[in-house]
Amino acid sequence: MTVTLSIRNVPAALVKRLKRKAAIHKRSLQGELIAILEEAASPSRLTVDELWQRARRLGPPTPGDSTKMIREDRDAR
Repeated sequence: MTVTLSIRNVPAALVKRLKRKAAIHKRSLQGELIAILEEAASPSRLTVDELWQRARRLGPPTPGDSTKMIREDRDAR
């Protein structure tokens, strides 16, 4: 079942940008709007656990890295 939505008083500049974006993606304006709504309403792609694992993999800079950056910054003064 589909539903019809209506948005009123959309600024002309916004419509122009949306039409340009639709053309880039080779879609109609309606198709582009549905794609934008789908993306906005989709659940997060990463779970909290996945995000935590990614952060752990990337890790913070090692103490040596930050010490070197601070030293370089101070020496430049």
